[in-house]
Amino acid sequence: VQLVESGGGLVQPGGSLRLSCAVSGYTSWNYCMGWFRQAPGKDREGVATIDSAGRTSYDDSVKGRFTISKDNAKTTVYLQMNSLKPEDTAMYYCAGESLGMSAVRALRVMAAWPYTDWGQGTQVTVSS
Repeated sequence: VQLVESGGGLVQPGGSLRLSCAVSGYTSWNYCMGWFRQAPGKDREGVATIDSAGRTSYDDSVKGRFTISKDNAKTTVYLQMNSLKPEDTAMYYCAGESLGMSAVRALRVMAAWPYTDWGQGTQVTVSS
């Protein structure tokens, strides 16, 4: 499995960014994808997940500002981030799991799940 993120960068508060994750290597369609982030000195946390049925789940801190989606071919997962805040600054990681978790469960457990597949991460910095 290979997950390759892109789209991070420096943005001013209130600005927008779109992260992309190119997905390859899963042998079935029954997998859940997500975006996670880790700020310096903090644990990795779930931001948003989308399961094989297209259901989504979001951390309360990003609801109404971030949107997770995937293309019809299921080869790319996106995270549209609007109204960015300084506290959104972190390394953002794309993640996937092939057991077919629901989006709600995946948001809670994928960060610590030993079988989660991870990308290399992309830095998002929100600063004026």
